[in-house]
Amino acid sequence: MASQNEKNNNDEILFVKNMFCRCCFPFLKEKLEQLGFQVIEISLGKVRIVQPAKKISHEAVDNMLSKYGFELIHSREDRIVEEIKIAVIELIHHLNNVNSIVRKSDYLVEKLGLSYQYLSKVFSEHEHQTLEKYIILQKIEGIKQLIDTEEYTLSEISYMMDYSSVHYLSNQFKVITGMTVSQYKESDRTSKRAIDDI
Repeated sequence: MASQNEKNNNDEILFVKNMFCRCCFPFLKEKLEQLGFQVIEISLGKVRIVQPAKKISHEAVDNMLSKYGFELIHSREDRIVEEIKIAVIELIHHLNNVNSIVRKSDYLVEKLGLSYQYLSKVFSEHEHQTLEKYIILQKIEGIKQLIDTEEYTLSEISYMMDYSSVHYLSNQFKVITGMTVSQYKESDRTSKRAIDDI
């Protein structure tokens, strides 16, 4: 019997856009299996599949994925942009590791194996914003989530999100959202954005 790591001739890796959390793994697995694929492995942004005897086109896969807000990634640079987004989302929303957030450029370089200058350049060329702006927007959404839990003080949130002070966090929050932290707390809190819409 072949090991999991041995590559079958029909093995293929699909790179999928907007796969930002593990909760979509079972859903995508089910949908791809319904098309006739055997799903070998799933990770954020990638699905390793085995084509059935009667090969299924990428166009058919793309059509199915687009119904659910996903799409196939074809170019190397688009793949890099998606890997950057996944790494930033992991860093800010899942790892909750202050030391990593502090050295976010090092984290991205280690994770993707490319220079920060190159990552920043590719990101800006393919998105309508800079990588720094994207990171700030993700941090603001992370702050909203932490405020909503009502478990942390603003001082703790400021530390967790790598702000030098509550004042700096508050200023950036107001610039980005148009409201103060206090106004956000008193609002209906519907101003949150899905992390894949940023």
